[in-house]
Amino acid sequence: MGFARTCSVALVGVDGVVVEVQADLEPGVAAFTLVGLPDKSLTESKDRVRAAVVNSGGEWPQKKLTVGLSPASVPKGGSGFDLAIACAALGASERIDPRVLADIVMIGELGLDGRVRPVRGVLPAVLAAAEAGYEQVVVPESAAAEASLVPGVSVLGVRSLRQLIAVLTDEPVPDEDPDEQGRTDPLAGLRMPGTGAATGMHSMGATHHDHEHDLADVVGQLSARTAVEVAAAGGHHLFLEGPPGAGKTMLAERLPAILPRLGRSESLEVTAVHSVAGLLPPGKPLVDVAPYCAPHHSATMQALVGGGQGVARPGAVSLAHRGILFLDETPEFSSRALDALRQPLESGHVVIARSAGVVRFPARFLMVLAANPCPCGRFSQRDSLCECSPSTIRRYQARLSGPLLDRVDLRVEVDRVTRAQLTERGARGETTETVADRVREARARAAARLTDTPWRTNSEVPGRELRSRWYASPGAMDEAERSLERGVLTARGLDRVLRVAWTVADLAGRDRPGVADVTLALQLRTGVPRGVPMAIGASR
Repeated sequence: MGFARTCSVALVGVDGVVVEVQADLEPGVAAFTLVGLPDKSLTESKDRVRAAVVNSGGEWPQKKLTVGLSPASVPKGGSGFDLAIACAALGASERIDPRVLADIVMIGELGLDGRVRPVRGVLPAVLAAAEAGYEQVVVPESAAAEASLVPGVSVLGVRSLRQLIAVLTDEPVPDEDPDEQGRTDPLAGLRMPGTGAATGMHSMGATHHDHEHDLADVVGQLSARTAVEVAAAGGHHLFLEGPPGAGKTMLAERLPAILPRLGRSESLEVTAVHSVAGLLPPGKPLVDVAPYCAPHHSATMQALVGGGQGVARPGAVSLAHRGILFLDETPEFSSRALDALRQPLESGHVVIARSAGVVRFPARFLMVLAANPCPCGRFSQRDSLCECSPSTIRRYQARLSGPLLDRVDLRVEVDRVTRAQLTERGARGETTETVADRVREARARAAARLTDTPWRTNSEVPGRELRSRWYASPGAMDEAERSLERGVLTARGLDRVLRVAWTVADLAGRDRPGVADVTLALQLRTGVPRGVPMAIGASR
């Protein structure tokens, strides 16, 4: 009787569980049994592994082979266990020394010819292995750069099972031809259906946006530009309402360019989510620029918050983690999908329960909503171009529920651009680079103030902490508190006004919010003009 064991990783959401892959050989009729709660794709690994071993020059044991995946109570799926199963079987047949395999974590899919193919979720799998104390990891060669992002782990990238057998047995390592140049990126086959660039559910982190999307291209819209700057500086949610063609989408597309680059820990969080979804940009294993997701308004609730058959997959809110979720034509989204955003907006994560288990995905994003004022888009208090009836306008605007809008910090009306504004020469606004520098300075002030706390931006600080640890100037909150008494603001709304006021003060370089800062925050929160200037940059 032969026995060998090695390790692999099962992913539950973006969290990994180290799984011990045990192989046992006993005399009897040749058979291959796989136990340990595998799903259909993992059950099929029996045929892939057998063919890969034979085509790699190995001898498949003609005995009763039992492969167990422990702990057996954790659901396991995918093809990433192939490499570990093959090596455990070869260890049980003494082709490989079982003692060499015991402390190695192996992740990878096997082709029938023995090639090692990439799988989703390599980064979170290696993170889980490192947290469990493992120091050696074997991954496909194409995923070695992604796995190497985890410190303290020795990563071996292999092209084929033959190469791995040679390394583990101290034999000469055979040469394997690399993938032919010009082929589609090997990770392209790992993409989830419906998450390509055409749907907007993708990462823009592979490129920098400054040259393609400059704020100076936006004509007019001083209030909206100020709201975009405040949103970027404090991580505040934003609602842009205005007629078609006014520039709502242009403003949203230029928002990622003024956000600071992600820190090391943030980059690993974002990369882990995109790795699980199979959306890592080719040749760039680490996403260090804020992602941007803009799903179509026909997206389902599962597409937004995550879900799907079997083990849940990350949705748009998770793909936008530490970045921007832009919902254009927001009233056209289903009410169930929009209301499902309430929980991640408050908690910064989403918990999805399915029959295969409960998964938790990170979902701390900056949400930007864009909507027309009515179905025809021409409703305005200034003119009578709209042909919609009052009841139609009310029904259209009621598609955005009060609880959802109460979680939005900034609400701005984007005005129609005039002919004079479009034809005026030399009247360009501030560039993306100028605004981005101001945003970085504001974030640095907030970070210094929030040192030794779990929060990074003003939007994350709980209201009770703002009221008890960081005070506004005396009398600055009087008008906001009166708005609370009149029912204009809710208690949550009052806290959000204070958070926005801190961000305005950070942008202006002040130590604490004053009356002008709180008044501007109230104006941005309620959309009601209060006679304060909107140009933060000009006030410095």
